[in-house]
Amino acid sequence: MSMTTERVAQVMAKAKAAAGIFSQFDQEQTDRIVKAVYEAAFAARVTLAKQAQAETGIGIWEHKVIKNVLASQFVYEDIRDLKTVGVISDDPRTGVTEIAQPVGPIFAIIPTTNPTSTVIFKIMIALKARNPIIISPHPRAAKSSIEAAKICYLAACRADAPDDCVQWAPDWTRDEMSQLMSHPDLALVLATGGGAMVKAAYSSGKPALGVGAGNVPAYIEKSADVVHAVTAIMASKTFDNGTVCASEQAIIVEKSNAAAARRELEQQGAYFLPPADVARVEAVALDPATHVMHPAIVGKSAAFIAELAGISVPDGTRLLVAPLHGVGREHPLSAEVLAPVIAWYEVKDFAAAGSLCLELNFFGGMGHTASIHSNDRERILAFATLMNAGRVVVNSPSSQGAVGGICNFLPPSFTLGCGTGGNNITTDNISARHLINIQRVARRRGNERLDRFDMNLLYDEKLDAPAIARLYNKNY
Repeated sequence: MSMTTERVAQVMAKAKAAAGIFSQFDQEQTDRIVKAVYEAAFAARVTLAKQAQAETGIGIWEHKVIKNVLASQFVYEDIRDLKTVGVISDDPRTGVTEIAQPVGPIFAIIPTTNPTSTVIFKIMIALKARNPIIISPHPRAAKSSIEAAKICYLAACRADAPDDCVQWAPDWTRDEMSQLMSHPDLALVLATGGGAMVKAAYSSGKPALGVGAGNVPAYIEKSADVVHAVTAIMASKTFDNGTVCASEQAIIVEKSNAAAARRELEQQGAYFLPPADVARVEAVALDPATHVMHPAIVGKSAAFIAELAGISVPDGTRLLVAPLHGVGREHPLSAEVLAPVIAWYEVKDFAAAGSLCLELNFFGGMGHTASIHSNDRERILAFATLMNAGRVVVNSPSSQGAVGGICNFLPPSFTLGCGTGGNNITTDNISARHLINIQRVARRRGNERLDRFDMNLLYDEKLDAPAIARLYNKNY
């Protein structure tokens, strides 16, 4: 047996043992562990945020504190009363009883953009469902991710959680990760990260809950409160320097209120790039060969990106706005950019806006999120129906709205399913609800339904389906 295989085998043996013990815990024991983890993670929210920003150079530590609060307190409040052990429902009418069981050991892939909050979140929901979890941090954020995992694990142990219910793999090779993801004793891969890693999770042969890319259109419809809409977009797109995958990637505004929206954006620190500067920002933001973001600009400030592009912007610039006239590879900034850079489009009416938003939706963001600012309920619903998006955020910052728990009652989550449009199994905000197996005990409804019905009637070709149904229900 090679050294690589031995290390994977040891980790999985510990996880399997922890799963066996965890499966015997009751709801009270489980909830005590989850509460202890929440309290410890919340207490470390500032330290972990500073460590994550210092290690990665990505984002704003104050905003990462908010992410850590969402991952600990908001997630805890969402799952606190959720039944995940034993009988979770019993319907006397149907005779169906549902029993929750853990799925087993989970392998969790962590992105560099949210290295501590995603760890806290995934540990919280895994332990709530009585599943051991193995954390796989991003190499550029390993220290902060592991520190978060250690804090959560020690808290869980103090609450009498099983040994090795949380493990981490800090320096694993791709081969080791591949072996673990396809290990017979692994139950599930919980994949949040880049496209290549999510694809590997889906190719592992194990069940996987993954995410898709976001290319979020933000439509300011003519009935919108423009000041409110711009304030929300600025709050979202500059949050942690645009690292949330649900952040707005393009502003679509009708010509009737375009001037007001532009004026308000400029007042709040946005800088509209002239055509020559759009090209310069394109050159540093995306790789022209692969059409993917340059890691060097992810989570960086607008001033940093402007300097990197060799352009001058006013002091206090918070957002770079790129006026565009098309969507696709020939317009690189129409793609996802996890930084304070956003495309700008002016359209004549609602129909044109819907068509453009759908085009953006299909250019690298299917199934993820769309945003609309409007006071016209009919148009909001028409827009939502048109979009291929698991979340349609209304009159709210898209980043904070999509992750849930802050602007609305969506489940707070750092793993946002994108449905079949994004090659995912669900459009849900992933939570502990997705990490349990549900047994269904189905009791027989009574002897009369079968015994009193003449089964020979099924062979009478003169009787149509409604007639059979009437006879069947009459006998019942």
